[in-house]
Amino acid sequence: MKSKRYVLRLYTSGSTPRSASAIRNLKRICEARLSGLYQLAVIDIYQQPGLAQDDQIIATPTLIKEEPAPRRVLVGDFSRDDRVLAGLSLAPIPETS
Repeated sequence: MKSKRYVLRLYTSGSTPRSASAIRNLKRICEARLSGLYQLAVIDIYQQPGLAQDDQIIATPTLIKEEPAPRRVLVGDFSRDDRVLAGLSLAPIPETS
């Protein structure tokens, strides 16, 4: 069975603490659950406003999951692993005792 490849775009607004936190949190989750199976593009809306306009970004940080379908849009700092995993259509990480 072929593993799904995740194509993700994270829109940030400059080098703010909130943007840095979102990048750090998302990379941590992706490495833990999707190591080698994801492509993450980090897009600064100030550097590439056209891309943000194309994707109709109205708040940052915003994550767009293009693949696998369905397309999903998540907004926030991605500090809640359970919400990020649900948004990526992944099962929660089992708790260890």
